[in-house]
Amino acid sequence: MIAILGAGKMGEALLSGMLRAGVAPSGVIAAVRRQDRADALRDSYGIDVTSAAEAASKADTLVITVKPQDMAALLEEIAPQVKADQLVISVAAGIPTSFIESRLGADAAVVRVMSNTPVLVDEAMSVISPGRHAGEEHLRRAEELLRPVGKVLRIPESQQDAATALSGSGPAYVYFLVESMVDAGILLGMSRASALEMVKQAVYGAATMLRESGEHPVILREAVTSPGGTTISAIRELERHGVRAAFIAAIEAARDRGRELGAG
Repeated sequence: MIAILGAGKMGEALLSGMLRAGVAPSGVIAAVRRQDRADALRDSYGIDVTSAAEAASKADTLVITVKPQDMAALLEEIAPQVKADQLVISVAAGIPTSFIESRLGADAAVVRVMSNTPVLVDEAMSVISPGRHAGEEHLRRAEELLRPVGKVLRIPESQQDAATALSGSGPAYVYFLVESMVDAGILLGMSRASALEMVKQAVYGAATMLRESGEHPVILREAVTSPGGTTISAIRELERHGVRAAFIAAIEAARDRGRELGAG
């Protein structure tokens, strides 16, 4: 039995992915605060929805998807129900495994996860890190749960805040880039619909080439950049306006904010 504790957008995305991957609705239980949300989950997925404490008492694997500021209260509620043989998977940004272990008991097997919103289309990037008492078996169980909704990568927990900034927030950076490119198309006289269609395909095609070719992005960019051509003129302007430095600074700021959330 898998319990989804805090089935908001990320929790529901994981839930729907597991069901698409073949997990039976009877094998999943969810816990949410609002009654209307509970009713919606029951109607949409045919799963049982109950209190966090009851869900924790029934499940073998607990998937915690609450907001960081709600983590302490949830852990206090479920702590009496958590057993040593349960796996606790946390998807809360900035919360270290030590915080969860200290509230659930010294032997709690905790795996920390940072995923992102493409989980909704089974193209998530999920990075996982083990706590002090999580072994190979626990990591494999976490990977099995997450693979139906995208790729999974193991990293040291010390890199989780960086992964949150780079991958967790990453889709927003891409959407920001797309928005900017579409605005440029409109400035050049195109309709918004035409500009958006072209940019979407350019981003999709570039991402597909990057993933399937195995080439470094510099090599792929240089293949588009002819001497004295249009692309190098555009690249020069991007460099002149400090776009590369701005991206690096933005991702550093996201990393720092993740640390603040964890500390708070």
